[in-house]
Amino acid sequence: MKQLLTAACLAALLLAATPVHAQTLRWASQGDPMTMDPHAQNEGLTNSMNQQVYERLVERDKQLVIVPGLATEWQQVSPLLWRFKLRPGVKFHDGAPFSADDVVFSARRAAEPSSQISPYVIPLGEVVKIDALTVEFRLKAVNPVFLQHLDTLFIMNKAWCETHKVQKPLDYKNREETFASTNANGTGPYMLTSRAPGIKTRYKRNPAWWQAHEGNVQEIEYTPIANDATRLAALISGELDFVHDPAPRDIARLRGVSGVKVMVGPENRVIFIGMDQARDKLLHAKVPGDKNPFKDIRVRRALYQAIDIETIKTKLMSGLALPTGGMTASPLASFNDPVLDARLPFDLSAARRLMAEAGYADGFEVTIDCPNNRYVNDEEICTALAAMWAQLKIKLKVNAQPRTLYFPKLEKLDTSLYMLGWGGAITDAETTLTPVMRNRGEKGIGLYNYGNSRNDHFDALAAASSVEADPKQREQLIRAALTEWKAQLHTLPLHRQVIPWAMRSNVSLVHRADNFVVMQWVTVGK
Repeated sequence: MKQLLTAACLAALLLAATPVHAQTLRWASQGDPMTMDPHAQNEGLTNSMNQQVYERLVERDKQLVIVPGLATEWQQVSPLLWRFKLRPGVKFHDGAPFSADDVVFSARRAAEPSSQISPYVIPLGEVVKIDALTVEFRLKAVNPVFLQHLDTLFIMNKAWCETHKVQKPLDYKNREETFASTNANGTGPYMLTSRAPGIKTRYKRNPAWWQAHEGNVQEIEYTPIANDATRLAALISGELDFVHDPAPRDIARLRGVSGVKVMVGPENRVIFIGMDQARDKLLHAKVPGDKNPFKDIRVRRALYQAIDIETIKTKLMSGLALPTGGMTASPLASFNDPVLDARLPFDLSAARRLMAEAGYADGFEVTIDCPNNRYVNDEEICTALAAMWAQLKIKLKVNAQPRTLYFPKLEKLDTSLYMLGWGGAITDAETTLTPVMRNRGEKGIGLYNYGNSRNDHFDALAAASSVEADPKQREQLIRAALTEWKAQLHTLPLHRQVIPWAMRSNVSLVHRADNFVVMQWVTVGK
C-alpha cells in the first residue's frame, strides 16, 4: 500500500486539471484507445470506447444476449436472406436522420481491406436498401453466426463520412491519420467532445438519444495512466472514480481500502503465444544454420512443456487466471469439453529431450514481441517466459511496446514470436477459427494469423464449419478442427483472463464478460 500512496503526488499532477462533478465518471486504464475510427481497429478498449458513440443494428444486454438496437426487428426469410426493420426517429449527433443508406454505407466501409472487422462483416453478404427503414442482407453462403457477426458492425453516417473524406477506414498499420482519427459522429448515448491521444478523451451525454439512460453519468473523462501504482493512488485519493485494470497483485490490499470496492469476473479472452511458421529464416533471431525452429513441432512442443503455467497463475497473476490448453475465448466455444481445454503437462525434462531431438540442444536466440499496456500483466508474462525458456538454453529478448506500436508491427508480420489475446462478447468458435487460425487468404480470412501457420486439413474443417447450418454436424466439424490445431501446436495457449475492476464505493457498474464499460448503465454518487 505504501507504493500506491507514494504515487499519489504524480497522480494528482496528472489529474489536477480534471474538475470534480457528481455525475462525471473519471476513469483510467494503462493504455489508450487506438483510434476513434470504429472500423479501423478491432481492439478491446478501442471498441469499448467507440461504443459510447456508435451503435449497431443489434446490441448486447447485461448478460450479453443479443437484443434490438438500431433495428427494431428482423426475420431470416430464407437461409441466405435476412430482412431488418430500422428504428424510426433516430438521429446522429450532428442532427442527421439515421436511415438505410447509412447501414449500406457502413457495411461496405467496414468490408474494406483497411478495416480490421472485415472478417466479420464480409460474411454478412451484400446489404441492399429496400426502403428508408428496411434493409436486406443477401448472403452468398449460410452463416450460422450471422447475428453474432452483425453485432460487430458500428453504423456511421454516410453524409458525414463523405463530407470529411473518410469513406474508407484509416490504414492504421501505416500510421494514416484522418478526420475520423479524433472525431466521431454516431447515434449512441454519448458524444465525443475532445480527443487528445495519450492524454485525455472526453464525452458528454447525448440529450437526443433514442433510449433512456439507466445511469446518471453526464460526462465521461478518460485518462490513460501507464503506471499501476499511479492509477490506483489516484483512485484511493478520489481523483479517479474507476480503474479498468488494477494489477492483480494489488487486489487483496485494495479490498481493505476504505471508500474503494473491487469487482472480479472472468473475461471471454484467451492469451496465447504465436510463432512464425512460414519463413525459412526467422526475423529478429540467431539460429544455428539460419533455420526456422518453429517449423518443427518438437520445438513448439518443447516450448509448451517448459511453461510452468501454475507459477504464472499463482505468483504472477495472483490466482486471477484460468489456465487452458484451448484456443477459444470461452469454454462454451469448445462445448465445455475438458479434453479440448486440457493442457500438456509441464515437463522440463521432456522439453529438453525434444529440443535435443530437433537439433537445438544448445538453444537459439529470438525476440518475443509483447504489448505492455493491453492485457493483464502482458510484459510481465513475456519476461516470465524468458526465464522459463532459458532452461532450454533459449535466449529470449522481450520487446515490449505500447499497443499503438505493437499491433501495427504484428499487422505487417514483422515478428517471429508474439503474444496475442483474443475474445469479446462472442462465445462461438467461428470468430476465432476464421480470423485467427485459418490459413491467411482473401476477405479477412486468417487476418490475425500473424504466425502465418498453414494447415490445410484444419483449414478445410474450419471453412466447412463456417457455412454448416446443422448444429450437430457443425459441432463435429468444430471439434475436429480444434483437435487438429491442438495436435499440431500452431499456438501455445496460456490462460483465459480474469478481470478485476476497482472503483470508488459510490460507483455502480455492470461487469460483463466482454470487459466493456457500458456507460449508460453507470451510476455515480448514489
